[in-house]
Amino acid sequence: KSPPRLPRLMGRATVECELRLNGSGRAKRGLLTLVLDGYNAPLTAGNFMDLVNKKFYDGMPIQRADGFVVQTGQPKGPAEGFVDPRTKRVRRIPLEVRVTGDRDPYYEATLEDLGIYNQPLQLPFNAMGTMAMAHTDGSPNSASSQFFWLLKDSELTPTGGNVLDGRYGVFGYVVEGADLLTELQVGDKIECMQVISGHQKFVPGDPKAPEVSFEGSS
Repeated sequence: KSPPRLPRLMGRATVECELRLNGSGRAKRGLLTLVLDGYNAPLTAGNFMDLVNKKFYDGMPIQRADGFVVQTGQPKGPAEGFVDPRTKRVRRIPLEVRVTGDRDPYYEATLEDLGIYNQPLQLPFNAMGTMAMAHTDGSPNSASSQFFWLLKDSELTPTGGNVLDGRYGVFGYVVEGADLLTELQVGDKIECMQVISGHQKFVPGDPKAPEVSFEGSS
């Protein structure tokens, strides 16, 4: 089960993401509409929504745009993610993946590690703008604030048979404006993000709950 100290989203929420594209001949603004799925990824979606509420991503530059994914979320300074002001340490979240037909998600282990790779997932990498948390290679429980949007390529990410499903925690999708993702370059910025619906489904973390650590999260 998801640790009570971490925030959760118990349902779906909608987020608007305003982008600013920089550079000669391409300066413009664009808008993405994101749906966060807390039904299938309550902890991962809750972590993201908490950071949106904290304005963590406002002004954040795009840090990777390689034709495969668009990634951001690395703050300035030495920290590799969001530093919880209560603990003064980077807040980590475990890998969270829910297999179709199961009541609850699996935590802390990839489906490959569990021996059930290629099982159908509730939130697969199957669409342009699929959103997932980034983590250090070989450390699926090291995610904090960095996330990426998938740029769908049927050859690299065939539905139900790609190298991402079960290894990265998907928590939502772009439902409007996904075509804009192909225009983003390193240095473009997220002007702001704001939650426009689903506020009542957000459950903040319990500061009195004991701290938890996850295997391979450091």
